[in-house]
Amino acid sequence: MSGPWSEEAEEDASSLAGTTDVELIKRAWRNEKAAPEILQFEGPLVLRVREQIQLLEETVEESTENGSNDLVVSLYQMDLDRTLFLLRSYLRIRLQKIEKYMIHISKTNLWNRLSEQEKKFAKRCTEIMEKLLEQSVLARLPYGYESFLKQSISSEEDDMVPEPQLDTFVFCKAKDAVGAFQLDDSGDEIVDLVADDLYVIRYKSIKGLVEAGQIDLV
Repeated sequence: MSGPWSEEAEEDASSLAGTTDVELIKRAWRNEKAAPEILQFEGPLVLRVREQIQLLEETVEESTENGSNDLVVSLYQMDLDRTLFLLRSYLRIRLQKIEKYMIHISKTNLWNRLSEQEKKFAKRCTEIMEKLLEQSVLARLPYGYESFLKQSISSEEDDMVPEPQLDTFVFCKAKDAVGAFQLDDSGDEIVDLVADDLYVIRYKSIKGLVEAGQIDLV
């Protein structure tokens, strides 16, 4: 196939192929750090990064045993340390969000964004919190106030469950030109999203673009 469309597709494919897994985990880490809610777990990417870390560890060990140049070993070690930092930070941020919003996550479709290990962690945290509150506080309260989800039995919603604040303003940058984008349901707020330009926008307005990979948080 020829024409402008095929040339653009080839450029996109070439750009994607040139992006390393370390750069991708760094992007996932930045997005997770800036987003108020938990994002989709990057399972295949995390698996590849872990394999890369294992390979780097073996390379450092072999280079040290073979008496390789100290500078070469140092560069391998720096690469290993950077990759470890990014992966650990990415996973740690997700666990912190799970701890803070465990009930909200378990009651919404955000639950499907967790890995199997994270789901087990969330369930265990919820069980521990319920048991602790029951023993230390709820068992001593009068009838109608024993729930750890509601302020009282008269509450229509689970008003004791912390939720991420989607109205939070975030810094973001479009990977490619999105064009005129509607920020609200009424259509009163429209912004022209240009590639590589920096914007400050409410997260809830562009969360769909973040989830689709069209916008990166910074």
